[in-house]
Amino acid sequence: MKRIALSTLSLALLGVTGVAHAQSSVTLYGLIDESIQFAHNTVDASGKNSNQTGLVGGNLQGNRFGLKGTEDLGGGLKAIFQLENGFDINTGKLGQGNKMFGRQAFVGLSGDQWGTVTLGRQYDPVVDLVQPLTGDNYFGSTFATPGDVDNNDNTSRTSSAVKYTSPVWSGFQFEGMYAFGGVAGATGSGQTWSGAATYSTGPFSVAAGYFRADNPSSTALRSTWGGTSDGTFDNQVSTIYTTAKSIGIAQVAVQYVAGPFTANLRYSNAQYKPDAQSGFGSAEKFNVGGAYLGYQATPAMLVGVGYVYTKASGDTSATYHQVSLGGDYNLSKRTDIYLVGAYQHASGNQRVSLPGSTTGTAIVDAGAAIGSYGYNSATSSQELVSLGIRHKF
Repeated sequence: MKRIALSTLSLALLGVTGVAHAQSSVTLYGLIDESIQFAHNTVDASGKNSNQTGLVGGNLQGNRFGLKGTEDLGGGLKAIFQLENGFDINTGKLGQGNKMFGRQAFVGLSGDQWGTVTLGRQYDPVVDLVQPLTGDNYFGSTFATPGDVDNNDNTSRTSSAVKYTSPVWSGFQFEGMYAFGGVAGATGSGQTWSGAATYSTGPFSVAAGYFRADNPSSTALRSTWGGTSDGTFDNQVSTIYTTAKSIGIAQVAVQYVAGPFTANLRYSNAQYKPDAQSGFGSAEKFNVGGAYLGYQATPAMLVGVGYVYTKASGDTSATYHQVSLGGDYNLSKRTDIYLVGAYQHASGNQRVSLPGSTTGTAIVDAGAAIGSYGYNSATSSQELVSLGIRHKF
């Protein structure tokens, strides 16, 4: 018995010594978001409009599980890492193009005084600092831009990226990121870079940033997107521009919190520019304006309304008006139920691919396409309603 006690004491002392020099932790976490969804005016396999009802996951937040950890290196310096997987709850398939850790995968160093440097697959600074001040942060894809042309719904992640995040100085913070294209003999081909800053004081917050992603150069006509960033191609609004030479997105948002009310405004300008290898000839520009008003009716219940105006110009002249409504009720700290819906009306024209052709396109009447769900419509209007449950662990 004495030997056991001494051994136990020795292990305890070693544990205390270890903690004194370096504390470390690893956390397993995740989120499961599932809903029954009804979509009106979606294109079916025959190319005709129909209604669609089924289970759809990831309305408020994308489904995920991951590992994240820190190790205290002393002197205010920590080693950090995060591995985050995305998946389809209804099929079990990997998300983000069948990547094992497609949502995030990075390692880095964090210092209390000088900030954080991370390397790997990450969100860009505009997503980190500007998106939290928009309606998408509260009610997800149903409040996002048609086709997510401005990446307001976090469609794009960036691989092979180096990112710096500053400490918060009197409410001010900034981030910068660069991703290596990895093309031999052409350093800038396929590269991505981005920067953003935010400032908060009391109930007021403002943030702005810019994101630029390049498609690798080609000796022939491109057929798809191949840059270090995933691209923002979710439905008929933006998919036709996968052969773009570059994507540039500037975004600014402001938010004000007054008691139970949260109000924010945002503006973005997204440009899809072509070159000789692109399947379209003129730059497509999307100017987006959005507004959100949320009301914390009780500590457990949030309701919100959002409006998004999207105007395309250059290659096409489509206009999209979208109104969204949402309600979220917390059953506990980790589980909530929600009801979200949206109506969108489209006018003008848009470019689409010709059936059976890999390069042929045509200009047709614009069809509605809510958020980043991937739904297309052959008519000018579309409605979407989702009743769901979200659990965090």
